[in-house]
Amino acid sequence: MDRVWYVAYGSNLALARFRCYLSGGRPHGGARVYPGCRDRSDPARTAGVLIPGGLVFAGASKVWGGGSAFYDASAPGQVAARGYLLTPGQVGDVAAQEMRRDPGGEFACDVAALLPDVDAIHTMGPGRYETVVRLGERDGVPMFTVTHDSAADLEPVAPTAPYLRWIATGLVEAHGWALTRVIDYLHAAPGVGLAWTPGALRSALDGDAGGGR
Repeated sequence: MDRVWYVAYGSNLALARFRCYLSGGRPHGGARVYPGCRDRSDPARTAGVLIPGGLVFAGASKVWGGGSAFYDASAPGQVAARGYLLTPGQVGDVAAQEMRRDPGGEFACDVAALLPDVDAIHTMGPGRYETVVRLGERDGVPMFTVTHDSAADLEPVAPTAPYLRWIATGLVEAHGWALTRVIDYLHAAPGVGLAWTPGALRSALDGDAGGGR
């Protein structure tokens, strides 16, 4: 298996932000510089995808402040996501960076080695993004994402404006959504409504969605 789909549903929906995981760098508005993957190549393909489940914002992001996005496979509905066609090694390095580990380290290599055998869900540790979930296939190629092992039990926390802007940018890029649909989608996710009204979201996102800011 030389290629797999890595499926992003948070700020990594935006290609410019995701490239910080691939080639290194600091995303606009973020507080962290990423080392990047050992293989810094761009994805062979990208694709907008809809996956069954729900989106929840929780925890305390050290990059953005506020809640981070998590995929809840047990929730009703659909999550608007984006697939990146990568090598298993790149997926391992991305997952390692999600958990502030070094690309190419033991964790990254374990993720890459695991992918051919994952049937559904495999939890590799106690951290926020240490559960690998298989999401089926696209064009005969398996799709994977990473999330919390019990996302349904997380207490919702409101995300910050810079984080939401990247997600909105990615939704426009991957799915071609209008701003009104982006706002409706984000506001429905647990955590967002704790600090954001639809009007406040519009003020924060208007003019930014699609621009990477």
